[in-house]
Amino acid sequence: MKKILCVIPARYESTRFPGKPLALICNKPMIQWVYEKCMRAESISDVIVATDDIRIKETVLGFGGNAVMTSDCKCGTDRVYEASRDLEYDIIINVQGDEPLMDPKVIDELAHSFDDCSVVAATVKTRITDLTELDDINVVKVITDVHGNAIYFSRYPIPYNRDSKKTVEYYKHIGIYGYTKEFLNKFVKLGNGYLEEIENLEQLRILENGYKIKVVETDYISHGVDIPEHISVIERMIGLGTK
Repeated sequence: MKKILCVIPARYESTRFPGKPLALICNKPMIQWVYEKCMRAESISDVIVATDDIRIKETVLGFGGNAVMTSDCKCGTDRVYEASRDLEYDIIINVQGDEPLMDPKVIDELAHSFDDCSVVAATVKTRITDLTELDDINVVKVITDVHGNAIYFSRYPIPYNRDSKKTVEYYKHIGIYGYTKEFLNKFVKLGNGYLEEIENLEQLRILENGYKIKVVETDYISHGVDIPEHISVIERMIGLGTK
């Protein structure tokens, strides 16, 4: 049995939504919603929040969770690495701290991709049903090969439908990642890639350096929180309404 650690990177500062992890959703901090979803995943050995702010750490400890302080990291992956660097786990799964509706089954599906010992990195995709998302640069598109490995990620609609075929299926990337502990140690030491900087997509660093990313398909539709106005949307989806 592989030991799997789920790390939730959570920073306080956000240009569009400062203090986002502590925002209340139906009277419960968003970080608690995410934490509890991760705890429900059957494949996970432990869950930990990695944060740069003592207010977030104290909130997590207050509801009985585990949290560690990290330095001022450049990105979420660096924060995940710093939090897990000295811990003994086989697989590290990075769940975004602004996904309060994350389905635990998606975490399990991602974790099971590492049953194949050749997999060093994995992520998730879901089919795009709302075609307006194709031109949304905030929706990252992904294409895969016949073995389910990523070929490319882009903010641009891919594949390009040159002849306007009606049978083209598009997939969007869901930002949950899994890495073997060994590969995560390698990944954070790789320099930023050319394509990574152009698209501003960190996962392209993996492909540019010749490694493969297994992409798991799911029916789960991501509902992240980017701005304060998204809180009421999430509350309606939970079905409890605004208190």
